[in-house]
Amino acid sequence: MTTDLTLQPAHVHLRALGRHEISSRELLDLHLDRINGSPINAVVTRDDDAARKAARAADERRARGENTGVLDGLPLTVKDSFETAGLRTTSGAEDLKDYIPERDADAIARLRHQGAVIMGKTNTPAYCQDLHTDNALFGPTLNPHDSACTVGGSSGGPAAAVAAHLTPADLGSDLAGSLRLPAHYCGVYGLRPTHGLVPARGHIPRPPGWLTSSDMLTPGPLARHPRDLDLLLAALTTPSPTEKSPWRVDLPTLSNGFDRLRVAIWAEDPSCPVDQETAQAIATAEQALNAAGSLARYTPGPVRFADSTRLFEQLLHATASATAGDEAAAGELAAARELQDDDTSPRAVFLRHRTQTHRTWLRAHEDRVRLRSAWQQFFTEHDVLVTPAAPTPAILAGSRTLAVEGQERSFFDQTGWANLTSHIGLPSLVVPVTTTAQGCPIGVQIIGPPYGDRVLLAVADELESLLRAAG
Repeated sequence: MTTDLTLQPAHVHLRALGRHEISSRELLDLHLDRINGSPINAVVTRDDDAARKAARAADERRARGENTGVLDGLPLTVKDSFETAGLRTTSGAEDLKDYIPERDADAIARLRHQGAVIMGKTNTPAYCQDLHTDNALFGPTLNPHDSACTVGGSSGGPAAAVAAHLTPADLGSDLAGSLRLPAHYCGVYGLRPTHGLVPARGHIPRPPGWLTSSDMLTPGPLARHPRDLDLLLAALTTPSPTEKSPWRVDLPTLSNGFDRLRVAIWAEDPSCPVDQETAQAIATAEQALNAAGSLARYTPGPVRFADSTRLFEQLLHATASATAGDEAAAGELAAARELQDDDTSPRAVFLRHRTQTHRTWLRAHEDRVRLRSAWQQFFTEHDVLVTPAAPTPAILAGSRTLAVEGQERSFFDQTGWANLTSHIGLPSLVVPVTTTAQGCPIGVQIIGPPYGDRVLLAVADELESLLRAAG
């Protein structure tokens, strides 16, 4: 085989491994060579010896006619926020620069159980807390399409590594659009699975060693083809032996033909306007879907955008407060008590959310469940919903502003469309659709009902074929 194989998607790699056209060790070395020659600073920690040992074990299993799982022998990278036994895990933070976990995060253990060869860790902003991927420990990750543009965050290293063919796939994480935004900016597929399908224990933050995680954080895969995401989803939803779990997941797929697919399109909202190129990407996706016979139509969203965003922010600040130190938490509480009742500044809203009472949070959670119910009712009439992935293509690296058609918007509007589902746990998939005149990717987001992950992947697979055929 030649290095051209690294340009192919993961399912092609696995087919080549299954046909004995290449060994796992050879495939690993091809990717390590690409990583060695890459200038984008996406892969920040490696243990080549351990990876080669794992690849050799996969080759030996295959020679004996054995098979560990759906990813057996496939080299992968994973976001540096996931604990990896014996391999440095920093979450981009200087105070964790020497942290070597003794135990894998649960999602990593599942990948290994299915035969994945972990060949490195990909960059993230410190503690995953930025929409740019840059930190004092490793520096910035560059967008492979345009180094002047951001890769997004916090799963910017994973998205860039996949886009640059340094890895066939990666494991990222999504709390507030932090997997889907980089997928959009880097032109790859990124799936936020239904919340709870993939365990988040061992993800930093929370702190190393914590058994709990945020009620909004979801690990998810990134890849260059929807079929690759389907393979990784199978691995990530299969418990490892140490979990001692009796359950198995059997997610539904598309029940009717594509020509009977009911597609809703929520293309715009005054709460989070999009630019013309993004609107055109939505139109391109709609035209492709209609050409294939699906029933695609524009519709208002199932919820009020602004109300959903306010609830998302309240729940986000609440879940983030769990790891605050005692002194810092006491300081926030004291500051919140000093606020005037009529103070509606961003600082005041932040402090109130960070220090809300348990009763207040329970009321917010009730609102979340009601919001989820509204979405579920919407999906009795529609199979999937297509929305923008973000208001614009990738903004400039390091920029703290966002402009949409010349109008200044909140920097955090970048994840506004993604965060429609971040707090209610629906499966959400970013699909690359087109590029700007300068070659920067533009994607769309496809949302489905709870546990409709494979329906989304089937729609994306069909859309990929349609767009490729259209040139």
